[in-house]
Amino acid sequence: MFLCSEEMEKGNHSEATEFILSGLTDRPELQVPLFVLFLLIYGVTLVGNGGMILLITIDPRLHTPMYFFLSNLCFCDLCFSSMISPKMLLNFLAEKKIISYTACTVQMYLFLSFADVECLLLAVMAYDRYVAICNPLLYTVTMSRQLCKGLVAGVYAVGMVDSMIHTFCTLHLSFCSSNIINHFFCDITQLLVLSCSDTRINEIVMFAFVGCIVVSSLVTVLLSYVYIISTILQIRSAEGRHKAFSTCTFHLIAVVLFYGIQLFMCLRPTSSYSMDTDKVASVFYMLVIPMLNPLIYTCCGLLLSSSADHVVSIKHNE
Repeated sequence: MFLCSEEMEKGNHSEATEFILSGLTDRPELQVPLFVLFLLIYGVTLVGNGGMILLITIDPRLHTPMYFFLSNLCFCDLCFSSMISPKMLLNFLAEKKIISYTACTVQMYLFLSFADVECLLLAVMAYDRYVAICNPLLYTVTMSRQLCKGLVAGVYAVGMVDSMIHTFCTLHLSFCSSNIINHFFCDITQLLVLSCSDTRINEIVMFAFVGCIVVSSLVTVLLSYVYIISTILQIRSAEGRHKAFSTCTFHLIAVVLFYGIQLFMCLRPTSSYSMDTDKVASVFYMLVIPMLNPLIYTCCGLLLSSSADHVVSIKHNE
């Protein structure tokens, strides 16, 4: 924090009042098709995540820790997509793809916040599944309503504080050479590339905080599933084992894709950026995954619940 303040004093304050987003492509013939495609993706995201939240809220049978965390994941995905898609869709049809300095800062802050929240929620959901499958007899006691609310509150608090630190450091950078952001949203890495200030401190802060959150969350997910798979191997029913292994495999693939893309996007040095690759990764990470998550985690949650029932039967028989 002190280093950021020192950087602020050394550099001149930015006089930029707006930025220009280059978008996904500058080819005019692709603007309308891409608008239709991403409008469809955004519509499916709204219906899927909004419908899941509504269903979980009104159905008392779904008032369980697993679906409580799932509803928060859907809310996170809904916000994640909504902070990017409207402006992106507008820019497909606009001649000037301009975003104000204030709007850019807010978009960057929200992106960083919900990226952290989604990472940490995946870790919390993995821990929930670990307790449900490995300690099913103590599940309701361990995953109490108070603990679940505390975990979710902690997740949002960490996301907001981490994002605030990055935003504070970025606000005091100078943009004296160009205001063209080579992306379809206000990505912090592109703002660092664009700045004419010394951004080494910003990169160190981003690497340290984001790396800590992403790596610790990923380790939690992987360790949880190591124990889950170990417990599943004890299931006597071949059908039950097959169903559980299929569920874990599919879920782990989705998790590895999510964390892999986030690590790829956030932890590379600025000198190694390939913007075409970054844009494709960002589209998948910020727009496609939020659209798919309701289906992925609903199916996985139902199958994992069935696997947990097998484990409960084993424990009772023992």
